[in-house]
Amino acid sequence: MINKKQAVTLLGVVALSFSLSACSVFDWLVYKPDVPQGNYMEPQQVEKLRIDMTKEQVDYILGRPVLRDSFADDTWYYVYHFKSGRDASITHKELILHFNGDHLASVDGDYALSPEFNVPLEQSSLPGGAAQPQEPLLPETRPEAKPLVEEQKPLSQQQKIDQE
Repeated sequence: MINKKQAVTLLGVVALSFSLSACSVFDWLVYKPDVPQGNYMEPQQVEKLRIDMTKEQVDYILGRPVLRDSFADDTWYYVYHFKSGRDASITHKELILHFNGDHLASVDGDYALSPEFNVPLEQSSLPGGAAQPQEPLLPETRPEAKPLVEEQKPLSQQQKIDQE
């Protein structure tokens, strides 16, 4: 038979063990935010890369790299690391650009390159392939030039007195 002192001690031990392991027992109740780090890049951005692009052009398309090689400025690293707060899954992607002088020489990493990557930017064609000049698209103009909303003019001192 358990006496009152032993029951209180046992209850205290159980409460203490639950309080020490509360985070692991009720882990699904605790909110954990998603943690994105580094350069997030859309595939459309990477597909715009072409061989012989300058560093300035690459910087315009992809933004600043997370890491540049400290001994040679000819290697740029774009790293993206995402840890989901809900299920703790991790997504890790890298894109490593190699330059020869000021021009892009090669690309390694987890992103798919455009089939036209090896065609220099000056020689590549615009999407659609139409080389004929087209007329610029102009927005529709309203046939009436009247304003859509009538402005109210401020009242003069005399008109204010007349209204009162």
